[in-house]
Amino acid sequence: MPSSEPIVEARGLSKRYGTVRALEGLDLHIRRGEVYGFLGPNGAGKTTTLRILAGLVRPTSGSALVVGHRPGSPGSLARTGWLIETPNFYPYLSGYDNLLALARSCGLDRRRIGPALDTVELTSRARDRYGTYSLGMKQRLAVAAALLKEPDLFVLDEPTNGLDPQGMADMRELIRRLAVGQRTVLFASHLLGEVEQICTRIGVIQHGRLIAEGTIDELRGGVRRLWIRAQPVDRAGQVLERMLGADAVAHVDGRFVLRAGSERAAEINRELVLAGVAVSEVRAAERSLEDVFLELTGGEGGL
Repeated sequence: MPSSEPIVEARGLSKRYGTVRALEGLDLHIRRGEVYGFLGPNGAGKTTTLRILAGLVRPTSGSALVVGHRPGSPGSLARTGWLIETPNFYPYLSGYDNLLALARSCGLDRRRIGPALDTVELTSRARDRYGTYSLGMKQRLAVAAALLKEPDLFVLDEPTNGLDPQGMADMRELIRRLAVGQRTVLFASHLLGEVEQICTRIGVIQHGRLIAEGTIDELRGGVRRLWIRAQPVDRAGQVLERMLGADAVAHVDGRFVLRAGSERAAEINRELVLAGVAVSEVRAAERSLEDVFLELTGGEGGL
């Protein structure tokens, strides 16, 4: 169960590369024990944000704390596990031996290797050379490497990128297993369906700013729609635009899609009937996370 205690706090993060503004006054507040989905169009600033939190990039302005410590500091790195971009290990060593080499170099107890491999379901392939692993197995070994530190926070940047459907399903289940107790997972992804199934709470970033944050149910309620079928179409459209404004009314596939909440359904129906319009259907639209994302970002770019 998520607590109110923050594990990641960022205030006013900005990052400029010459004249390019990658981040602009970004605030983040991620709680212990939650799976936090980080969404945004390409170029919105997701990876820049994660690099700052990892201590790989310095912000132009603003501040952040990760597990109570400055990003990239020994106190922060000791309690966090990171999977950013493509993982790399020695291709000629087995999965187990790669983890053993890592444990020795970091002064970690080798007895943690077995449980880490069990968690990512690689025990049966632990003695096979890393070079023979599929992309999904390589991703899972990287997670096992992060588990050696027994971290409080996992940060995963596009962990399902390039995986086949089975690999995506395996990674989805792994993320659920990682998010136990008060452990937190910060999960950036371009796959909205994955985020919808996994995340406790999400934040949407655009042009380097956080434009929405909350649970999926909260965000679904933030931009509401009604679907209406009515005849004659021209007269119905005139009434609806007069009530809601032209920007809130669209006619798609034989029905009106209105940017309005269900609390206005009776009023809209009454006005249409008084105007001599025959209404055959009025219902609240079922909206996916993709619908919400496209409305929040204006359909900008790809994820």
